[in-house]
Amino acid sequence: MKKFENFATNSFSPKWENAIKREVPLYSRNNDIRSEFERDYTRIIHSNAYRRLKHKTQVFFSPNNDHVCTRIEHVTHVDSISYTIANYLGLNTELTKAISVAHDLGHSPFGHAGEKVLSDISMRDLHIPFWHEKNGLEFVDFMELLEDSDRFKQNLNLSYAVRDGIISHCGEIDENCIRPREEYIDLHSYEYPNQYAPYTWEACIVKISDKISYIGRDIEDSITLGLLDDNLDDLYKILNLGDSGKKFNNTIIINYLTCDLCTNSTPEKGLCFSDEAFELLNKIKRFNYLNIYLSDRIKPSIKYFNLVINQIYDTLKNCFDGKNTISRLQDLSLVSAKLSDSFINFVYDYYDCGNRDTLKLKNKILFDFSSELDFCKCILYYISGMTDNFAIEIYNDIIGF
Repeated sequence: MKKFENFATNSFSPKWENAIKREVPLYSRNNDIRSEFERDYTRIIHSNAYRRLKHKTQVFFSPNNDHVCTRIEHVTHVDSISYTIANYLGLNTELTKAISVAHDLGHSPFGHAGEKVLSDISMRDLHIPFWHEKNGLEFVDFMELLEDSDRFKQNLNLSYAVRDGIISHCGEIDENCIRPREEYIDLHSYEYPNQYAPYTWEACIVKISDKISYIGRDIEDSITLGLLDDNLDDLYKILNLGDSGKKFNNTIIINYLTCDLCTNSTPEKGLCFSDEAFELLNKIKRFNYLNIYLSDRIKPSIKYFNLVINQIYDTLKNCFDGKNTISRLQDLSLVSAKLSDSFINFVYDYYDCGNRDTLKLKNKILFDFSSELDFCKCILYYISGMTDNFAIEIYNDIIGF
């Protein structure tokens, strides 16, 4: 127990000053009792991007069953699992909490299927891929705003360690042992997911907890929805469970993998599972891909997501007209007042509209609307922040009369 306490990201760590760095110092109060990472945590959970996670797909789109996991439940599960592991190993639980609740802020509507649609658009028009880990970093660095004590909107301005945990959290990992990197890098230099190891042990824990949290929950939700009625025996055979499979549930998966990781990890080896646990994890993952993520039941919705996202994107892109773009967006109200008003309100926060003091804006100016590339990037940010429900409302408004 507490095997990693000498490696925790705290004031005694050689990485501490880098870990708590912010682009600019946060405004402060004389009576603030929170640590740097606690401030990050509260800034995240009070953000609109965090609130919208409750209406974003985790795996199953628009489930009628209230007990099927959404994106906000997933980040809460990651928070719980990573806290347990970090607490047992002696690492900084305030940091794991902040990374956990923030790690999926960049997810698009409609889960990974929506992410792929946005990436296809981005590759075509911007010649760069869209991936939610990088979008998450850009959202907390550029897009998401909070009011300060004087009611001016400012960027979230999170610490380096939390920002690093967001972009380096990619849970689709095949290696067993994970260790943090030593280098303090520009996080915007990332070119693809999982390019670098996380900077802290705490971020490594979140990276592993991400997989632990969904691997069994997706099976549980699939059983609830009747998706695996014909495949459960196959799962029990794959796992060599026999009749004991009837007792095999998400609680057992989480407990087994969490305890195994805590038992087998050391600062020398890294965070790692036993060979048996790692093999089990990969067997479950393969089963999930075959019977859940790539199932025939899910495929029809992917075509719908493609239609919805592309229609919203194309409708907005057609409004580009250099300096006349805002006027064209206002005219869009004849097609969809909801889209016109929503997008104009969105863009006013991020370009030089000439009255930023009146609008109480102290955040970064991001876009020059004389640039079509800037405009396309702005649309991608806007759509990526949507909930499933709002994207569908906008699409129905566009096609309706």
